[in-house]
Amino acid sequence: MPIVITEAKIFACTQSKVLGEKIAKAFGSELGNVITSTYSDGEFQPSYEESIRGTRIFIIGSTNPGPENLMEMLLMIDAAKRASARHITAVLPYFGWARQDRKDKPRVPIAAKLVAKMLEAAGATRIITMDLHADQIQGFFEKPVDHLFASTIFLPYLQSLNLDNLTIASPDMGGSKRAYAYSKALECDVVICYKQRAKANIISHMELIGDVTGKNVVLVDDMVDTAGTLTKAADLMMERGALSVRAICTHPILSGKAYENLNNSNLEELIVTDSIPIKPLSDKIRVLSCANLFAEVMEKVHNNKSISSKFIM
Repeated sequence: MPIVITEAKIFACTQSKVLGEKIAKAFGSELGNVITSTYSDGEFQPSYEESIRGTRIFIIGSTNPGPENLMEMLLMIDAAKRASARHITAVLPYFGWARQDRKDKPRVPIAAKLVAKMLEAAGATRIITMDLHADQIQGFFEKPVDHLFASTIFLPYLQSLNLDNLTIASPDMGGSKRAYAYSKALECDVVICYKQRAKANIISHMELIGDVTGKNVVLVDDMVDTAGTLTKAADLMMERGALSVRAICTHPILSGKAYENLNNSNLEELIVTDSIPIKPLSDKIRVLSCANLFAEVMEKVHNNKSISSKFIM
């Protein structure tokens, strides 16, 4: 018998509702109706207000801390499973807790693995996410993972700038693979910063590997938190003779003194996606939407088509 593909339904967690609406519009649909009830002590309960029996549903929600965002995603998945949804795809534009992807010292958790198991235990049958902090996090799942790259969004923008003497830079050794991929796509040089941390979010020392004299530099990273690393790298490169320094970061966490650091830095521009909702309180921030990318991939997944064309690198 032929496979009958029923209509897909799209829902969004509370904090990702704006992005969810953009994705649904690009998908050619509307967001499904979910009501979240909240008790006086902060406990909350999402409720699907339409039938999802036998359908494929996409639940859109970034799981950046605090824990409420992850908990809401888990409850949404569990509710869908108990409502007899046929396929439950968790769409995580930003996969939170991903920096804890290994034991870097004794007696600490591997939170990324724990989150992966929680999503599966709740009932997710597929994961779609973008620019994981580390590629190996895909291996924490036993369910299919579609790991998208924001390069499909950023590369056309960088090419539109027509920068002479372009050089791609990684703000740390861990991002060197990502920086090399961008430099290969743009056919330009690559440099790397070497940093040492005194503790989380505090850099004690940074050095530059490579020459940026007379170059327009673009720093590439998967996320920007306090912007300490990016701004220190930008200052270092200007000291070493760079003409300009920009940064592209997929996930704009922007916590702590991030805006202060950005406004006081030598960064000309910070280019991010809307994977996490932010208030761009700086003229230096440019937001590019990832809605079309997710909508196209969701459509292909729903219709059992290949998505390999979306992997520029």
